[in-house]
Amino acid sequence: MEAYYKRIGVLGSGSWATALVKIVSEQPDIRVNWWIRNEENASEIRQYGHNPNYLSAVQLDLNKVYPSSDIQFVLDESDLVILAIPSAFLHLALKNTELPASQIYVSAVKGIDPNTRLVIARYLEQKHNIAPEQIGLITGPCHAEEVALEKLSYLTISALSTDLASRIESNIRCRYINTTINNDLYGAEYAAVLKNIYAIGAGIAHGLGYGDNFQAVYAGAALREMETFLDSLHETHRDVKNAAYLGDLLVTCYSQFSRNRTFGNMLGKGYTVQSAQLEMNMIAEGYYATSTVHGMCQELGIDLPVISAVNEVVYGGAPARVVFAALAAGLS
Repeated sequence: MEAYYKRIGVLGSGSWATALVKIVSEQPDIRVNWWIRNEENASEIRQYGHNPNYLSAVQLDLNKVYPSSDIQFVLDESDLVILAIPSAFLHLALKNTELPASQIYVSAVKGIDPNTRLVIARYLEQKHNIAPEQIGLITGPCHAEEVALEKLSYLTISALSTDLASRIESNIRCRYINTTINNDLYGAEYAAVLKNIYAIGAGIAHGLGYGDNFQAVYAGAALREMETFLDSLHETHRDVKNAAYLGDLLVTCYSQFSRNRTFGNMLGKGYTVQSAQLEMNMIAEGYYATSTVHGMCQELGIDLPVISAVNEVVYGGAPARVVFAALAAGLS
């Protein structure tokens, strides 16, 4: 499948952004304009072909990859722009920019903007006047670390139209990335947000000493909650047993590479939220999403016990052992 878009922009310099740069640069006749906030890091990548801070073992093709600290240049010179900036910093990164309306924008953020409580597709629509028909989404199940190792991985491409999803897919699929497409843009993005919250809970349970048997029941409950939440928001028919929903939920809850699970594991072992955040080198998107999603559940009038339990620990300051003992008693 030949890549449809020849000028790709990637915004962000973390591990997932680095993995995406590696993926899209696999296609022939491609230019990847990569926005790196720090000019010193951009210069080092231009010189050595490695991201000095994340996935540093990945060798990037500098005949295709062009790092720049000028975000407006990257936006203007790209036909397809992939956003891989942590949600908490997206507002600041785009604050003084103009997003060309003709470009295609693809969210790979998997989070909620904490200032507006909007998933990124809605944020682009409402804050930057991007037409919904110009927006796509990349979700898992996939971890950057396995992309770096070129282990077979799976990505789901979502857009309101399957035609757009197919065009984006042509730039993502490569020998170690298999892809599927769907038209559940908003549902798939909320699912990507929810699985991070559930992964924090899975980590808390692991830190408390709960075993695989509990985790299996926990994952089943989380999937049922996800379906309830998505059905309450969007009536689009979806099968939550597919990779973008169940698959991404499982890998984020179980994988050693999951930063949300790692964050939760630290909480289960007795770390405070602040100390866990300080010790981690990467952003746990579920932290920012938990309070927002819990509030949305209250507004929608739906009771999701797992979401409530994670919120009690992360934002309510409740003892994890007490909260999860009560949660465990109610799971089946």
